[in-house]
Amino acid sequence: MNEEILINVTPRETRVAVVENGVLQELFIERTSRRGLVGNIYRGKVVRVLPGMQAAFIDIGRERTAFLHASDIIGRAKNGTGNTENGKPTGNIVDLLHQGQELLVQVVKDPLGSKGARLTTHLSVAARFLVYMPGEDHIGISQKIEDEAERQRLRDLLAALSDELGTGGYIVRTVAEGVSEQELRADVEFLHKLWEEIQERETACGAGTLVHGDLSLVMRTMRDQVDIDIEKVRIDSRENYERAKKFAGKFIPAIVDRIEYYPGERPIFDLYGIEDEIQKALSRKVQLKSGGYLIVDQTEALTTIDVNTGAFVGHRNLEETIFKTNLEATLAIARQLRLRNLGGIIILDFIDMTDPSHREQVMRALEKNLERDKAKSHICEVSGLGLVEMTRKRTRESLEHVLCEPCPCCDGRGSVRTAETVCYEVFRELIRESRQYETEQFLVLASQEVVDLMLDEESAGVAELEEFIGRPIRFQVESLYTQEQFDVVLM
Repeated sequence: MNEEILINVTPRETRVAVVENGVLQELFIERTSRRGLVGNIYRGKVVRVLPGMQAAFIDIGRERTAFLHASDIIGRAKNGTGNTENGKPTGNIVDLLHQGQELLVQVVKDPLGSKGARLTTHLSVAARFLVYMPGEDHIGISQKIEDEAERQRLRDLLAALSDELGTGGYIVRTVAEGVSEQELRADVEFLHKLWEEIQERETACGAGTLVHGDLSLVMRTMRDQVDIDIEKVRIDSRENYERAKKFAGKFIPAIVDRIEYYPGERPIFDLYGIEDEIQKALSRKVQLKSGGYLIVDQTEALTTIDVNTGAFVGHRNLEETIFKTNLEATLAIARQLRLRNLGGIIILDFIDMTDPSHREQVMRALEKNLERDKAKSHICEVSGLGLVEMTRKRTRESLEHVLCEPCPCCDGRGSVRTAETVCYEVFRELIRESRQYETEQFLVLASQEVVDLMLDEESAGVAELEEFIGRPIRFQVESLYTQEQFDVVLM
């Protein structure tokens, strides 16, 4: 797998593209005005406790209050103590929090749509190889490190370092496989020092203030996305290139020579065709090489992906055509989930297959194609209606939510009322107004399409209406009105 990372930096926006074998697979975007909150630690203040939901709303100094569920609270009641089981609180939310209480919280999910950020009191700070959890006492190893001897080696090293340098729990990240004791020690010492600084800042901060902010997107990419298997990292910002080289020199020396500064006049994303791929990722329709296609519909509650054969007719029989289309769709679906950053509940509507072995092969292909996805997902078997239900962990907004907003014409519905429908709404409003007010005439302000329809195809209806209400009707085009907008003015 040839994997490259392209980093495009401008004063107000940073974009990171993950390209595998020349194809864009993931896109990360961070804007100065809307930096992601995941990983940030705040001194929050409880503004409302909801016993019915076993949750509380916390003021962290943002526009919207954040959400903290009882399951995400380390067991501390109002007096500083509380009953816990396996680190989880066993009491009611009102035994854990009260209005006006201040506490240290960390963002685990960015605000999504109308929902505020999701919080936890299980705090953690990350370094290159480790995640440190001050409130825990266990050591976890990434499941992607499969060699049992290596897992045990890392666990033993961490246990010894923890006894020597201080308490707390750790999660060993995938990139830690094969690292030396000295490298792990450096990470542990860094994380303990960072945690001490956070504690010092907490005592000096008031409620609703940021205590610790996560790294910028460029440095998070170096920390979380880059490993020794990366083919190349190309950055079009001299300053960030130098920072990335310095980071790699300290933590990933093997890839220092693979980090390149791109000074070309042609934008780096244009060089790889990334801009075109981003435009395609905002479209409902995703074309497959065979001639089939996907239809992706995203709502606040769930996302549906429908597979269609389209122009693909195959060469043997219908069942074989359907099987090949579904098999090709699994690769495209896995890519679209990563590229669009789709999360939550996802419904996949594959074309119906009568052969059980074909269904089994499609499911296994889907699982295999999702293996490179860093976001955790869970796939259910095919339902009675022939649908595949799955979930994918969502921690940040989807590509569509970052780059787009609801259409002002249709308010996000995806369709608008026809000019004919609006025309008849105008007729009803004129009748309503004529019965309520005494006026010499009416002026209708509407879009060009509606006014044209009124004066052409519906001119006879307008004449009948004038006769019925006993007053003349004038029309005026308002160029800024959408097709659904109109006003009736009394004159």
